[in-house]
Amino acid sequence: MKKIIQIFLNGILKENPVLIMAIGLCPVLACSTTATDAVGMSIAATFVLVCSNFIVSMIRKIIPTQIRIPVFIVIIATFTTIVDYVMQAYAPRLSDNLGVFVPLIVVNCIILARAEAFAYKNSVVHSIVDGLGMGFGFFVAIVSLGIIREFLGSGTIFNSKPILSNPAVIMILPPGAFLVIGCLVTLVKYIENKVKKDKKKIVSNLPSECEGCTMKLICIGQLQANIKKSG
Repeated sequence: MKKIIQIFLNGILKENPVLIMAIGLCPVLACSTTATDAVGMSIAATFVLVCSNFIVSMIRKIIPTQIRIPVFIVIIATFTTIVDYVMQAYAPRLSDNLGVFVPLIVVNCIILARAEAFAYKNSVVHSIVDGLGMGFGFFVAIVSLGIIREFLGSGTIFNSKPILSNPAVIMILPPGAFLVIGCLVTLVKYIENKVKKDKKKIVSNLPSECEGCTMKLICIGQLQANIKKSG
């Protein structure tokens, strides 16, 4: 159970596909003009990611190594087609807004990378959890971007009544996407570096007797919690 939780959290924190690994940026930048479009793209991508991970992991032992990439692409393309047709049938407006970026899920780096790096080497359960974790990490990144851009560029959130009287239109244009993603990545890197620095400081202050102790990690975690409480 602990490993499953760790795999899920990796996709959100340590290996966030957008904010940490910086892959799959094309749909993130293009489909985050509004929060609604961002949610739609993230759900579509997560569905394809989870389903392709599931199928790849299930048949990984019978896929010849020499043709594994074409097989992965066929699997991903199948689920992308399903998503595209379902969206056209039940959410035509969203489908029109996302445009060509729904079919382009086929070549999304995140999905192909997880099929190759994780699903092809791990069990079905772990692969599904990995897909959910990566999908949720993608959701957090693109929806955060969509909310910020829509609020600053249109003055609304999820197509609500205008909140800002004089929004900055540039934020819903391509330059705005680059500005916001740059700020988000910088913030994440700052927090990551601060956590690493604090952990390194704690480890350096531990007595020499702690080396090799099985309780070392627990002590470090407790010290970090005490530091946070003390402010």
